[in-house]
Amino acid sequence: MKNHIVTCSVWVFVLFINACKTENSTTKEHGPSIGESLYFGQKPPGLLPELFAPGLVSIEGRYEFGISFAPDLDEVYFSAKEVDETTVIYYSRLKDKKWSPIKRADFTKGEKDTEMKPFVSLTEDKIYFTAYNAESRNTKIWYVTRTKDSWSSAKKLETPINGDRVFNVNQGRSGDFYYTNIAKRKMFYTTNVNAEFSEVKEMNIEFGIQGFISPSQDYLVVNARNKEEESRKDNDLYVYFKGKDGTWSKPINLGEEVNSTFSETVPSITPDGKYLFFSRYNEEGGLSNFYWVSTKVIDKVRPKE
Repeated sequence: MKNHIVTCSVWVFVLFINACKTENSTTKEHGPSIGESLYFGQKPPGLLPELFAPGLVSIEGRYEFGISFAPDLDEVYFSAKEVDETTVIYYSRLKDKKWSPIKRADFTKGEKDTEMKPFVSLTEDKIYFTAYNAESRNTKIWYVTRTKDSWSSAKKLETPINGDRVFNVNQGRSGDFYYTNIAKRKMFYTTNVNAEFSEVKEMNIEFGIQGFISPSQDYLVVNARNKEEESRKDNDLYVYFKGKDGTWSKPINLGEEVNSTFSETVPSITPDGKYLFFSRYNEEGGLSNFYWVSTKVIDKVRPKE
């Protein structure tokens, strides 16, 4: 009887080991799932910001700011600047569950020596970005049209938006444009209906620039110099919520969980609305890296109706 029990136990153990080997073999053969491949395979953050893709996207020794994912999360574009160099845009694509090597985009093919702060449209096959020549610093919004494996020649956006020095354009799902007027250091917007743009209007918010509108356009995240302590000179992230009457709430600091004594700037929201990305200037020499955090930090401060 005892021998029978021992024999059964051995067989159960052997079957368990074989099952584990089969599972591991299947995982190796097919690789990670699409879900596991998103965001370069990084573990999604919770309520505390995490450094994004260190050594791959966030690299020591340079500035990184302005990151945007395609609606299906299978493409990423971001801008980075080496010390004493001009800012350029980089990209990578997810194909067959693998991200392609990160490369420089060079949308304008040298026509402009500086390209930065890309935004992949949620409603059009376009990538918008800021471009200018370093000598003039006359920043304008440009775009390329996405194709299957590449993009078209770059064109300057022919709208009232480009009537001044502007940058950091982004859209919600309605197609409306939100952007920063550098000369006035204020945020503006314009509606976009069938490629027809309305007159630009100043946003009715108390302060903040480099704002990013949520996909559903119910809130706006901006960066501004810390307003809670006069002695501080660093930038924090603030959020405005849109009321049912279309007006914007008072600015709300995202708190110590998100903001630090270093500057946090250039926020962006992923197309699925799940994550907030931003740059934190906490590297030696005042350089910046990408951080990301769950947008639940925004829900936590949302006023109750």
